[in-house]
Amino acid sequence: MKGKYAKLIASAAIALGLSGPAMSAVQVEWWDFLSGGDGVRMKALIKQFNDEHPDIQISATTLEWGQPFYTKVRTSVLVGQGPDIMTYHLSRLPLALEEGVLSPITDADLTTAGLTKDDFFPAALEAASDPDGQMMAFPFDIHAIITYYNRTALEGTEWLDADGNLTGIDSEENMLRFLTWAKENGFSDPLSFQSEGGGGTWRIFYTLFRQQGGELVTDGEVLAGDNLDKAARAIAVMADWRARGLVPEQASYEASVALFSGGKSVISINGVWEVPTYNDMRDAGTIAFEWFANDTPQILGAPATWADSHAFAIPNDPNMSQETRDAVLTVIGWMEKHSIAWAEAGHIPAYVPTVESAEYQALQPNATYASLTDHAAFDPRTTIAGVASPVYDAVDNLIAPAVHGFLSPEEAAGQMKEELQSLLN
Repeated sequence: MKGKYAKLIASAAIALGLSGPAMSAVQVEWWDFLSGGDGVRMKALIKQFNDEHPDIQISATTLEWGQPFYTKVRTSVLVGQGPDIMTYHLSRLPLALEEGVLSPITDADLTTAGLTKDDFFPAALEAASDPDGQMMAFPFDIHAIITYYNRTALEGTEWLDADGNLTGIDSEENMLRFLTWAKENGFSDPLSFQSEGGGGTWRIFYTLFRQQGGELVTDGEVLAGDNLDKAARAIAVMADWRARGLVPEQASYEASVALFSGGKSVISINGVWEVPTYNDMRDAGTIAFEWFANDTPQILGAPATWADSHAFAIPNDPNMSQETRDAVLTVIGWMEKHSIAWAEAGHIPAYVPTVESAEYQALQPNATYASLTDHAAFDPRTTIAGVASPVYDAVDNLIAPAVHGFLSPEEAAGQMKEELQSLLN
């Protein structure tokens, strides 16, 4: 509830003889885009905060994920009707900076929240800051792609080490050898992912691209220099898997999950957010094997794994009172320090003390794949990338068709360069 309306209601309450803690609480208007298991967990955190803080009450609204959310944020903030706090994908930060919708986070803000910059993993902190290093949001997690695998099927093979982790998949050649072995041993689609396009295809492409040291945009130029060849190679690797029958044809997101849980894929590359799905299946007895998850194989050189972050941002509202801002910062600090509950959704908390805690280290497979924070590869810092961006359109229109043999990798990379460059000129 905005300050002027709160004052009007408070005045009316006094006139009617109403008083008490409920009327003195600072009301914090919250917007998020969290559905499914994420939504359930966040609602539980909000309820716990409200129960523990009678002086600050969060009023939460969940809006549609993706472009609709960010469009509403942009228009609402511009007319002064935005929330007091909102969730934000850090991959969208470059566009937010261009639109001017976020309020910078000052050192005083960090102090009020009971936090320091050292509390956050460096990759997430960099993604949450502008090019000059000014912090613009509070990272809440690092969510990345990981490799889910069928431990039962791999038991006793060269592909599992003594601790039950994947091993030996450390090059393009060894990855091909592993997937071929799985095909020969009865797995119809050895590696499952969202192969029809969309986020799943982008995340694997970008991981392979960054493992070569690729940069999508350099000094305003898309796929400059040998980056064009690196993009074509990443596409070619995926296209080769498809041509050999090692990945599914045009699998939707849901189908890719079902292929792994149904035992048709020995590994699945997907987001950390599917950890609760497979945990629930295990508990319900609906998955017929032991599963686990590690970081995605590093097969093309430099360590890199696609990642993004859910973050907390404060809209750029010059009329926000200091009382409301302090309440928002109290909320953010509390959420960061209670992020172990968020970790149960598979996400890696961006708050380092949580990840270093004994409670988090007992979470498996979460604690095992948390090492990917050292080489988390966030989306390119450009207005054409990030959630629901033109890059996703290029995936659907060019990269996915090339993976399925309708374009050559070189043609797809070249057209991607041309189309994306036109949006920056």
